[in-house]
Amino acid sequence: MATQHSKTAARLMISPAVILLLLWMIVPLSMTLYFSFLRYNLLMPGMESFTGWDNYYYFLTDPAFSAALTNTILLVGGVLLITVVGGTLLALLLDQPMWGQGIVRILVIAPFFIMPTVSALVWKNMFMNPVNGMFAHIARALGMQPFDFLAHAPLASIIGIVAWQWLPFATLILLTALQSLDREQMEAAEMDGAGPLDRFLYITLPHLTRAITVVVLIQTIFLLGVFAEILVTTNGGPGTASTNITYLVYAQSLLNYDVGGGSAGGIIAVILANIVAIFLMRMIGKNLDA
Repeated sequence: MATQHSKTAARLMISPAVILLLLWMIVPLSMTLYFSFLRYNLLMPGMESFTGWDNYYYFLTDPAFSAALTNTILLVGGVLLITVVGGTLLALLLDQPMWGQGIVRILVIAPFFIMPTVSALVWKNMFMNPVNGMFAHIARALGMQPFDFLAHAPLASIIGIVAWQWLPFATLILLTALQSLDREQMEAAEMDGAGPLDRFLYITLPHLTRAITVVVLIQTIFLLGVFAEILVTTNGGPGTASTNITYLVYAQSLLNYDVGGGSAGGIIAVILANIVAIFLMRMIGKNLDA
């Protein structure tokens, strides 16, 4: 009986926070769902009308949607590839005994704490600027023509910027997992004649599988919503070369003033993100049970 009372009291105490959280999520989502069925343009206030599924049809059949979906997949896949491979290599390097190991680890992790807007501005103006950027100066010093990254390789440039931001996160998670590896097992394998590559493939990599799965899960959820880096550097261009679904929803809603179409795009983006999240959660569940 006492246990039942304590559970009831706990539920009552936590209920205000749960209700507030639900309202915080459900109210905006409900309004977005409502607007997605309206012909609602900010330039024509008071002229809203019910349009059914037309907004969804126009958004899904828009050529920009297929380009944005492709760019989103390439962006997420490219960043994951760079951060997982680079994070594994950096974790292996930082796990080695060295002088100033603590300082080096702090310097490696530092980019993760820089705001996306600031990071994008730094890369755009200090590194990738074809006139005064560092890469331009290096190219001229080597007798080559400076390359305009954001104009000729916009999506690859954004992948590089976002990967630079997320690499410390992957490194930190993988380094933590690496430090829990049984050193006696590694020493026994070395005594049995296993080389560095064999020890990595058959001992270290299987041990890092769960950590890599966690990195992929968390990063994918956040990478689906990359926006600031695109807005600051390329504005989705040239054309739709660097437009992802998040930026397309923004452009439809606030640049084209089409709240109905943008809301439909937002609902589609939420559905796609949830499909990906459910798939990844099942994948991580299987890895954790293995």
